[in-house]
Order: sequence, then structure tokens, then C-alpha cells
Amino acid sequence: MDVDPPLYKAYKTLFNKTVNDLALLNGNPPAVVNECELPLIDLSRLSLGESEREDCKSQIARASQEWGFFQVVNHGISRELSEKMRSEQENVFKQPFEKKRQEDKYMKFSAGSYRWGTPTATCLRQLSWSEAFHIPLNNISGSDNGLMDNLSSTVEQFATTVSDLALKLAEILAEKLGHDPTFFQENCLPSTCYLRMNRYPVCPVPSEVFGLMPHTDSDFLTILLQYNVGGLQLVKDGKWIAVKPNLDALIVNIGDLFQAWSNDVYKSVEHRVVTNAEVERFSTAYFLCPSYDTVTDSGCEPSVYRKFSFRDYRRQVQEDVTKLGFKVGLPRFLV
Repeated sequence: MDVDPPLYKAYKTLFNKTVNDLALLNGNPPAVVNECELPLIDLSRLSLGESEREDCKSQIARASQEWGFFQVVNHGISRELSEKMRSEQENVFKQPFEKKRQEDKYMKFSAGSYRWGTPTATCLRQLSWSEAFHIPLNNISGSDNGLMDNLSSTVEQFATTVSDLALKLAEILAEKLGHDPTFFQENCLPSTCYLRMNRYPVCPVPSEVFGLMPHTDSDFLTILLQYNVGGLQLVKDGKWIAVKPNLDALIVNIGDLFQAWSNDVYKSVEHRVVTNAEVERFSTAYFLCPSYDTVTDSGCEPSVYRKFSFRDYRRQVQEDVTKLGFKVGLPRFLV
């Protein structure tokens, strides 16, 4: 049975419009993308003396302002755990597509966890050549399926560590703003945060399709575990740059909610994943999200954005994606 989702077959009509789509696609991303090293922060310094600790916190805040992205080492995720995560993730994605698409019946995931392609795409530049499992933290549990037992144990170890790390980083960023650092502990709960395991299959037309189309994240903070295959790109100073993989580091990026909560001090930066004609790519992302009723308010005067709940934000994003084919995001909430 086929493992890959039938991306080409399902979106064949979009590929039949390749000439028009390529004109649009090539008018946006540059032909050459330079590779870069993100700011690298050693979190072990948070356990040292006050001077070292405060300098580390300042580095985190500065990277969030200037880049919106940074990478961290000595983060608590061992190389052994990250390799185990990769192995278990690969085993799950190598299940037949027909089983994955009935994830609640065959794989003990909740219904709707498995997603592939972009159902709302109306042209190639809106299509994401990828598949993923979205797993709320409170849904991570064992099952009577041996494969899923192994995955659940590994994911639970990873999720516990990375969720603690996300809260720690968010509290540091709140502290540097002069905001209440307990906000995240109170509003970002296991029932509202989630993991997304990603697979980007080999793509026969990498110049025409993104693995993940350009976007910003709709959360407070995202932490990404990527492996040895690159593909992540982001915008810096108006140009797309490629992120060089670092097997010892986790990548952290600011989401839209943190940009609004910080009154534009921290930056939620557009990023994307490009496809590869030769090798598949895996990654796992953790999203620090609040409850739907949580209101994002910078508390600043003048405020760049009006107050809004996470429910309002998600609803507006979904409405724009359905109508326009892409997310508008924070500009919808400017004062």
C-alpha cells in the first residue's frame, strides 16, 4: 500500500495551471537563498551567576526583537531522545496512507489529527507538499497498539521537556518587557498547547511547490526540532534566508500573539519550508497556545493592536484562508 498521501493526484488541476502559477511563484521568492546561522544561545548560562544569567536573558530578548528566531543549546532534550523521536516519527509516517487517514480507527490518534496538503489551495503557491499529525498535549497517552505505545512514551518525554522550556522562555521574554511572567502558566495549558509532527515527502517538482507555504505562527512561541535535512527559510531584512541545521540545537520563534502582547517589540517573522527532490524531511514543532478565551492585550498606550481573544484571532485567520487562500494575520487587528 502507498505510504505517501496522493498529493499530485489530489491537486492535479493546480499542476495543470503550472505556467500561470510559476509566474506568481517566481515573482515572490528570490532565485538564490543564502544560508545563515541563527543567533545561538546557551541556556546553561541561566544556571550560572547573576551576571551570566541576566546576559543570557538579554540575548533571548534581543534575538526575539531583531530576528524573531533563535536557536538554543543545552535545552534539556538529549541527542538520544531527539533521535528516538525521529525514529518513532518515521515509523508512524511509514504506515499506509489509508491507515493514516483513518487515524482514530487504526492508529489511536483522535479524529482530525492527520492532515495533508492544503484543502483550501486554489493555486500552486498555496499548496503545502507535506503531511502532519497534530497532537494536543492532553491527548498524549498509551494504547494497545505496540507502535503507538512506543511513540506515546517518546512523545511524552519530549513534550514534557519542551513545554517546560517554552514556559521558561516565555517568562523570560515577559520579564524583559516588564509584564507579568505568570500569564503563561495560567493561560497556556496542556489542553491548549500541541505538538505537530511533520513529514515533507520527496517532491518531483521542488521549484513549483512549497513544503509549507510562507506564513507566520498564530501562537505565542514555537519550538522546533529539526534533523539533518534543511528546508526551513525565513525573512530577514526583507530577504529570504535558509536556516542551517544544527543537530544540537532547538529552533525557537516568536508567534503572532507574542508580537501583539509585546506591542511589536518582539517579531513574528514570515517563514516557509521548501521541498526537496531527493530526500524527505521530518521535524517536530511545539506550539505554546492559550485558551480560546484568553485576551491578548499589550497594556501599552498607545497600543498597536486592539484587544482580541485567541478565538477571535483563529476565526479571522480561518476566514481569510478560506476566502483568500492565505492568512492575513495581525494587520486585521491594528488599532
